[in-house]
Parts: sequence; structure tokens; C-alpha cells
Amino acid sequence: MSDFEMSPQSRREFFKMAGGSAFAMAALGGIGISSAMAQDAGVGRSEKPLKAAFSNAGLQASWCAQGKAAAEHWGKLFNVEVTWFDGQLDATKQRAAIDNMATQEWDFVAIQAFGIGTLTAPVQKMIDAGIPVIDMDTLIAPLDSINVHTFLAPDNEFMGASMTQALVTAMGGKGTMVMTQGALGHTGAQGRAAGFESVVKQYPDIEVLDTQPADWDVSKVARIWETLLTKYPVINGAFFHNDDMALAAYEVMKRQNRTETLIGGVDAMPPAIEAVLAGRMLGTVRNPSCRIHGGAIVAGVAAVNGGEKTGEGIPKHIITDGPVVTKANGEGMLWMQKHYLI
Repeated sequence: MSDFEMSPQSRREFFKMAGGSAFAMAALGGIGISSAMAQDAGVGRSEKPLKAAFSNAGLQASWCAQGKAAAEHWGKLFNVEVTWFDGQLDATKQRAAIDNMATQEWDFVAIQAFGIGTLTAPVQKMIDAGIPVIDMDTLIAPLDSINVHTFLAPDNEFMGASMTQALVTAMGGKGTMVMTQGALGHTGAQGRAAGFESVVKQYPDIEVLDTQPADWDVSKVARIWETLLTKYPVINGAFFHNDDMALAAYEVMKRQNRTETLIGGVDAMPPAIEAVLAGRMLGTVRNPSCRIHGGAIVAGVAAVNGGEKTGEGIPKHIITDGPVVTKANGEGMLWMQKHYLI
């Protein structure tokens, strides 16, 4: 059978059996793929089980819950046992969890901090012990002050600016707006706010009515928006730092018969995409939870089994952006998330 005359199924079985062996390298060379190209394809499933510890801001947030599912999915593919330390949307509780994490032995760890600077000491303890620490989504500490293995995160300023621009364009460049922020110590929220401000300052006919933080807490969002809708008779556009908050505010708007407000969110979680497709939200922008958490698994395996080091095989900072999600691309985004691809 010459070159690729074998069926796709046969090729899949061949690669599964061949794995990363010398036989596979020789065989790949025989069908026109060099061993260097094959090795560039990345580190595969770990032969020995690896132990990894993960933590993100809090599993009450749908983005974080999806990230946990993605990490566990990719962990099974790469033979990594994932142990979870829930941040509970509380800096003090997450610090206690990471202090506990730092007393144990791990092949690698991956952490999304609830707030910058809150986890530095236990993370440094793990780094000093030789454990690769992968930073996810928000800074544990400034990158020039801590030797994390890599930082997987979206361009939060881009996300804030692109969603705000979509709202402003739909508003015709004028009217009143509200921004409901996440936790102020979260560097992702800081970037989203900066993106919002960079757009609205270009439009003198846009009036920003309120920019309160709700700390990702849907109960706080409901209280804030009950007050805002009572105080302001017209709110043309609203930008929320995540979809959970956007959808919580929509429920308040609906109860008060104020659904004329155009809503934009961040994360592009399935309920928000469904809301976009149904016309309840104008749009949302994807913060690729699956790519970030799944990427942390791949980065950890590559560090342990492939010998990748910061700046030597993996950069210190990896941008993991996703698109603005509208009616045009919403169905495809749902499929990608279902399979933990973005």
C-alpha cells in the first residue's frame, strides 16, 4: 500500500499503535514525513499517569465549571489525574486551598487566581520545589516577578473593546451605557474595563451611567440592576464582564419590562450563545475556557515528559483569543465547546 492509500480509519489505528516509538518515526519517514516534523506535532499521551492540581476562581461561575470539565476531559486523553481545589469566588478561601495544594507533591499545577497577588507565596513554594506552575486567564503576579512555566490567557482588553464596539455600533454611536465589572483585583476584569473605556472615549455622545463591580456574583448583579433600572429611565446599552452577570441582569430587565437595553457579555458560554441566537443578547465574545484549561494539561505534560522549559519550547505568555459570537457563528461555537476545543 503506497503512501496514503490506507483508509483514514487504518491510519488512525496505525498511529495509535505506533505512538511515539522509534518504529513510528521510521515508518513516518517511509511515507514522506520526517521524524523532525513528527516530533514537532507535540507531546502525546503520557506513558505513566501524571498527577496535576488545578484551581480556578470559583465553580459557581459557569466559565470556571466548564474549565474544570475541559481539564478533566483533556486529562483523560493525556493520562493526567486532575485534583481540583475550588476558589469559591473568594480570595481568602482560594488562598487556603492553594496553601493546602502547596503541601503536596504534583507533577504540575495550573491556577487561575481570583485576584492578583493573593496566591504568590504558596505558588512560589511550589515553583521552588521544581513543580511547573501554569498560570491561567488572570495573573497570579506580574510575569516579571514570578517564574511561572507559562501564562495562558486571552487579550482581555481586546475582548472588552470588541464587545463594546459592537454595542456602540448597534446604538448608532450615542446613548447611555452601563458597564458591570467583575472583581476589581482580577487582571482579566481590569483588561475588559480598559477595553470598554478605550472605545467609549471615542464617542462624545455616549454617556456612561455606572461602572460598579459585582465580583462575578449574580446575586450582586441583581441588586445592582434593580437599583439602576429604578434610577435611570433609559439605558441603551450594557456591557458585562461575563455572561453569567449579563443573563442575571436580563432577568431583572425582563421583570421590569425594560428589555430594550442592548446586552453584551464575555465568555460566550452556551446559555449566552443561545440568548444571542434568540435575540435576548446582542453578542458575547469567547474567552476560550476549554483552550485555556485543556492547554494547561498539554503544557504540563510537555513540561514533564517533553522537557519544555519557559522560553525554550514554550513562551512565557500565550494569547488564547476567541471571536465575538453573533447569530452568524453561534451554532459553530456551541459545537466547538461541546467537544472542548475552544
